[in-house]
Amino acid sequence: MGRLHTIENRKGKQDAKRAQIFTKYARLITVAAKEGGADPEYNPSLKNAIDKAKAENMPNDNIERAIKKGAGGDDSENYESITYEGYGPGGVAMIVETLTDNKNRTAGNVRHYFDRHSGNLGTTGSVSFMFDRKGEILVEKKDSVVEDELMEVALDAGAMDFITEDDCYVIYTEAKDFPKVKDALTNANYELLSADVKLIPATYAQIDESQEKMLEKLLDELEEDDDVQNVYYNIK
Repeated sequence: MGRLHTIENRKGKQDAKRAQIFTKYARLITVAAKEGGADPEYNPSLKNAIDKAKAENMPNDNIERAIKKGAGGDDSENYESITYEGYGPGGVAMIVETLTDNKNRTAGNVRHYFDRHSGNLGTTGSVSFMFDRKGEILVEKKDSVVEDELMEVALDAGAMDFITEDDCYVIYTEAKDFPKVKDALTNANYELLSADVKLIPATYAQIDESQEKMLEKLLDELEEDDDVQNVYYNIK
């Protein structure tokens, strides 16, 4: 009985987590469709949002509903993109990207999370200069992937950098070239572990074990907030 209860608890948490992820992607899709139109072929932001949602097994009905909501200009939930900058435990530079329909609520929550975990919010521009917006694409290292061929496809499509890690290949692009490089790799039948435009740190900070635990707690709280879309920080 105890084991069954544990499994049910875990399943409940997984279901809640999945529902939360779907909520965030629905919001992202709605905003992308509202800003750039309902056709993903002519709206790279929407296409990327749909691809990320599908990678998380978000049902097609949910995706279509979010697109229609955005394309229909439904103002009942008028989301605003707001970015917060600051420092986490140990002076880790952090950027929090949100989509919110109530900026006072979101600002209060984000400030509370930082205050509670030895961080502090700064002004716009206080840490963003430490990051560059780039496309980042990961391809798993496996026998079927020939490094030289992968590199050639990526660079020919406009990639700016190609890095070999222990377990994967990392391809960086300029933000504007990301859709083109991603499509070239997909069309060449490469399976992408992840693909997104991100803020990549120019330099990395070092923190101790206790600060790392505080950072993990801060990241957990930020991730659990429906308004928070992305969190970037400069430790590996």
